[in-house]
Amino acid sequence: MFSNKTMQPLSTWNPPNDLIGLFTDIDDTLTTDGIVPPAVVDAMVQLKARGLAVIPITGRPVGWSVPFAQAWPVDAIVAENGAVALRRNASGVLDKLYQQDAATRAANFARMQAVLAQIEASVPGARRASDWAGRECDIAVDHSEFTHLPQAQIDQCVQTMRAAGMNATVSSIHINGWFGGHNKLEGARWIVKTLLGRDLDAEIGQWCYIGDSTNDQLMFQHFANSFGVANIARFVPQLAHLPRYVTPSERGAGFIELAERLCATL
Repeated sequence: MFSNKTMQPLSTWNPPNDLIGLFTDIDDTLTTDGIVPPAVVDAMVQLKARGLAVIPITGRPVGWSVPFAQAWPVDAIVAENGAVALRRNASGVLDKLYQQDAATRAANFARMQAVLAQIEASVPGARRASDWAGRECDIAVDHSEFTHLPQAQIDQCVQTMRAAGMNATVSSIHINGWFGGHNKLEGARWIVKTLLGRDLDAEIGQWCYIGDSTNDQLMFQHFANSFGVANIARFVPQLAHLPRYVTPSERGAGFIELAERLCATL
């Protein structure tokens, strides 16, 4: 586990010579103004060409993630904060993998919808995220994607989720809540074991993580090779665990800067 109180410039990072792969957040890490620029996809192509595993891990829903899992040069996409993953099988078709069995998912789904309805009825301005229909294992309330929810209302949403026994976290755009022990870190451990047959904790110094907000801080805490794109500055006052390094640029441009540094040393 790595604890960090300051962020160093990306230029001070010395990449290990035995890197295995890179985990990355999506929204406001790969995206710029809601779009993944072609140069970001090209950067992923270059990372894959150098033998690195590339695995986006996001709070976005699995349904929303399908076209990206089909189009991007990635090993898998882990969605809904670690609950479900998409990967191509030997025939090139996407498989959907879950951490919870079908009965558990069905029971949790019904409970989550009741909490979401409670939030929409009791928190002024709170509305479910526009991607709600693609969600299977969590709920999300929009705070910065298509609406602006003040911090007090964000905190109220989080408190309502937690009072119902849910996990809750805040990304750069959504407030996510779910039942179960999964999170981004557990999702990363699970997919590395499932895809590669490897123990992430035993090799965590050979992996990188890049993100931008409070729902990334568990990853920042555990990965010594952790990075924030420059727009993480918005969330620094709310983070107990900062990434060790920060890119010069924001969003997708910052991701490209990390990819270029990796490619230059591999």
